[in-house]
Amino acid sequence: MKKPLIAIVAIVVLAVGGGAWWYFRDSGANGTLVLHGNVDIRQIALAFDGNGRVMALRADEGDHVKAGMVLGILDTRTLQLQADQARAQIDVQRQNLARLRNGSRPEEIAQARSRLAASKAEATRAQQDLTRLQGIAANTHGRGVSAQDLDRARSSVQVARARLAEQEEALRLTEVGPRQEDIDAAAAQLQVSQAQLALLEHQIAQGELKAPADAVIRSRLLEPGDMATPQRAVFALALTQPKWVRVYVSEPDLGKLQPGMAAEVFTDSHPDQAVKGTVGYISSVAEFTPKSVQTEELRTSLVYEVRVLVDDAENRLRLGQPATVRFAVGE
Repeated sequence: MKKPLIAIVAIVVLAVGGGAWWYFRDSGANGTLVLHGNVDIRQIALAFDGNGRVMALRADEGDHVKAGMVLGILDTRTLQLQADQARAQIDVQRQNLARLRNGSRPEEIAQARSRLAASKAEATRAQQDLTRLQGIAANTHGRGVSAQDLDRARSSVQVARARLAEQEEALRLTEVGPRQEDIDAAAAQLQVSQAQLALLEHQIAQGELKAPADAVIRSRLLEPGDMATPQRAVFALALTQPKWVRVYVSEPDLGKLQPGMAAEVFTDSHPDQAVKGTVGYISSVAEFTPKSVQTEELRTSLVYEVRVLVDDAENRLRLGQPATVRFAVGE
C-alpha cells in the first residue's frame, strides 16, 4: 500500500514542479526563450493640494486625459476676495513709498517757508509790543503800564519765539525730506504685502486639479459638493507610459537576458499580433531569499524579476493582463 502512495506523491510533485518550470521558462529548440507574466503600469492617486469644496469635475472613468488638462476645480471665491483686498493694499503702499522716495514737493517747501515768515513777523511784532510797553513803564515810573500787561507781553514774545523755532525746524525737515529708515520700512511693508498676494494667488491656482501626465481615468472618487483635502484622492489615474510586462526568469536562463534586449509580447486577445518591447530591468536579487545551505537543484529553482518595456502605440495592453514574452536568445 505504501509504494502506490509514494508513487502518487512523486507524480504530483513532478507535475507541480514541471508546471512551475514551464510557467517561468519555455525555451524552444529554435533558440527562443518564452516567459509568462502580466502587464503592469504606474498609477496615480490624484488629489488637490489645498482644502475646499469641489465645484466641478471635468473627467469620468475611462476618459483619456493629457498632461496639464484641468480635471477638477475647487471653490476659491473667498481666496479671490482676499487677493483683491491684498491688491488694493499694495496699491496704497506703493503710492506711499513713491511719495517718500520723491521727497517734498516744491509747493510744500514754499508753504513751509511762508509759515516761517509769518512766525518771524509775529515774533517781531511781539518783541516790539514788549519794548514799547517797557518804554512807557520806564518813562512813567511804572504808572503808565500795569505789571500784568508787561507779563502778558513777555509771554507773547516767548510764545512767538517758540513758534518761530518750530517753523524753522519744520522747513529744514521739509527740505531734507523723509528719513531713509522710513523709506526702507515702507519698501519692506510693500514686499510683505506682495508676498501675501503671491501666496493667495498660489492657493487660488491650487484650486485647479491638473493631470500630471497622459493617463486614463480609472476611478472618480469624489463628486461636486464634496469637501476635498490633500489626503483624499479625487481621481485614480493609470499612466499610458511607461508600460511594461513583469515576468520572471529562472537562474539557468538569467544569463541569456541583457538590458536593452529586444522582445515580442503576445496576449490571448491578440495571439498573432506582437507588441515590440525591450528588456528594461533585471533584478539583481532572487525573488525568494535562499537558505544558507542549498543543493544545486534548489539553487536552480530561484527566479528573478524582469521588466519588459513595451511600445503599445495601439493601446492594446491592460493592467494585469496575462502576457507571453518571447526572446531570441540564439542556440
